[in-house]
Amino acid sequence: MAEHMDLHTVGDLLHHYPRRYAERGELTALADLPLDEHVTVVAQVADARVHTFNKGGRGKGQRLEVTITDGSGRMQLVFFGRTVHFHQKELLPGRRAMFAGKVGLFNRRLQLAHPEYKLLDAESSTETVRAFANELLPIYPACKQLESWTIEQSVGIALDSMAATAWQGLVDPLPPALREGRGLTDLPDALMKIHRPRTKADIADARDRLKWDEAFVLQVALARRRHADTQLHAVARRPAADGLLTAFDAKLPFTLTDGQQKVSKEIFDDLATEHPMHRLLQGEVGSGKTLVALRAMLAVVDAGGQAAMLAPTEVLAQQHHRSVTEMMGELAEGGMLGGAENATKVVLLTGSMGTAARRQALLDLVTGEAGVVIGTHALIEDKVQFHDLGLVVVDEQHRFGVEQRDALRGKGKQPPHLLVMTATPIPRTVAMTVFGDLETSVLDQLPAGRSPIASHVVPAADKPHFLARAWERVREEVEAGHQAYVVCPRIGDEEDQKQSAKRKPSPEDEAEKRPPLAVVEVAEQLRRGPLAGLRVEVLHGRMHPDDKDEVMRRFAAGEVDVLVATTVIEVGVNVPNATAMVIMDADRFGVSQLHQLRGRVGRGSAAGLCLLVTEMPEASPARQRLNAVAATLDGFELSRIDLEQRREGDVLGQAQSGARSSLRMLAVIDDEEVIAAAREEATALVLADPDLTAHPELRTALDALLDKEREEYLEKG
Repeated sequence: MAEHMDLHTVGDLLHHYPRRYAERGELTALADLPLDEHVTVVAQVADARVHTFNKGGRGKGQRLEVTITDGSGRMQLVFFGRTVHFHQKELLPGRRAMFAGKVGLFNRRLQLAHPEYKLLDAESSTETVRAFANELLPIYPACKQLESWTIEQSVGIALDSMAATAWQGLVDPLPPALREGRGLTDLPDALMKIHRPRTKADIADARDRLKWDEAFVLQVALARRRHADTQLHAVARRPAADGLLTAFDAKLPFTLTDGQQKVSKEIFDDLATEHPMHRLLQGEVGSGKTLVALRAMLAVVDAGGQAAMLAPTEVLAQQHHRSVTEMMGELAEGGMLGGAENATKVVLLTGSMGTAARRQALLDLVTGEAGVVIGTHALIEDKVQFHDLGLVVVDEQHRFGVEQRDALRGKGKQPPHLLVMTATPIPRTVAMTVFGDLETSVLDQLPAGRSPIASHVVPAADKPHFLARAWERVREEVEAGHQAYVVCPRIGDEEDQKQSAKRKPSPEDEAEKRPPLAVVEVAEQLRRGPLAGLRVEVLHGRMHPDDKDEVMRRFAAGEVDVLVATTVIEVGVNVPNATAMVIMDADRFGVSQLHQLRGRVGRGSAAGLCLLVTEMPEASPARQRLNAVAATLDGFELSRIDLEQRREGDVLGQAQSGARSSLRMLAVIDDEEVIAAAREEATALVLADPDLTAHPELRTALDALLDKEREEYLEKG
């Protein structure tokens, strides 16, 4: 069990809940069996016959073919070898059994070869058979080495011995007052009901209770983090009455949206307190998050501090630096001729800067000349010192490790305020669980002047003429004076080929028998073929930073018609004149990533167009994913779809997708009410008793949930 199912203790086993329940009366439909999956079916033997066959020069062999039925369909079981006659005696026509095995295909019919089985009608009295027929059969998540009923028997042994010792050693994390107030069953009862339910109501009772355990313990962990943060001391940063921020607002050629004003107020209120702000700012692609962050940075500079903005890539850091200095104008020219009197310096710090420029930037930071610094991971290095770091803004949180945030936080004399931004919308419940130690602000209004984006799936394999039309559309956009992006999953240079030689091919590669399309090759084909005569350039992450910046600058200046790029353009690239995007092998990108990429077009007054090119067949899950992206521009809706497909993953660990989850019963999307209620209860309990002195059982449950690695993950925020 430890080796194959990661179950090490009796507690692990009791919390390994059934995946579903079969009623002996209700048969699992044979008509719906998935190919290549490990299944358990309840069915009746219709027919069983032994056949003799030639073993090709090695004598004769025997095989038993058994046909089973469940009313919805029929299926064949097959057994070979010496045990054929034993199985024939057991599997008499009319007998019912549970069969488990991997669904295979033979002669175009579904079959189970050598399934494990357990007879359900072994000579028993009518009463026991009747009781047996009405019983709910737990079917557990199982694997080849451990069948569902082996797990069931083991759970039975554990339950009986726990009950015999009056459940000694069982830790109930819910305080009695909370349990009674919410009308939840006690833990021994819940475990009995989930593993040995007599009715469906038993299962519902048990689930309600066990969901609360998971939600509550997790929310207590997060509430303790928030409480610990409020105990830290930070410098309150209030902007000066007629300072830099006022001058900047006066320069803006437009008014802030209501959403921007509301979120700015939340941030300024946090900055004015004497403990560090921890806020997550999430907003749709292009909702104006950068402007909100910049105003917060200027408020801190006004109050005598410095602000640092961390970007995940050099392209993005350079882009932010360029757009911030443009927006600020003479206010970014502190200490220079022509700079405004209350101006500050805005410096860029990246790993690939020349020595002289880097030395000057470091000097501006340590003397406090530079109020605003924008950079990549280079900001975190030991050499970088600040005069008085007051605010850290992290752009695109999901690309930025907790350790890096932590290292930057350590640069302040006291903990700086922290603002985390993401354009990947996160459903409210996920924000409450994954980012539960951050307060959340949402920007859901798009600024005036943003255009709608039309999205379409282009099925290149089924309808090649659709792809030809896609390139015509790109030409039409360019002829109308606009520009376009073409995005590919891979680069296609020598380094790329070395790496892909080492890599195992993905299921998509196997299905298509070809590697994902590459920037270098696609650009060449387009120059020679459908986009001949247009100015086509390449951009990817392994180019020299100066070359990347040069290409990006020329594209922004309109000197390039079509930019063929990898996902380096995914975040923050802002070229209002780019109106079309073609994403090649779109099925190889995640839902959120496609939404991010699409947000690069339609940033000006002209409408945007996004074409998702795929060779996957109509009925595949990949196509359904693409259809979902094409059908809506609502990032929050897409993030729900994305999450439903990926499962929550381990909410506390760094694995953000469907690996082993610490949530067994709780579904982050469906159980919004439980999570919200658990958060309230947890916050109140931690406020009254931060060290959980009066709740030793809850402490024990927390220690079990927060192993060393997860504890550190939360510690670093």
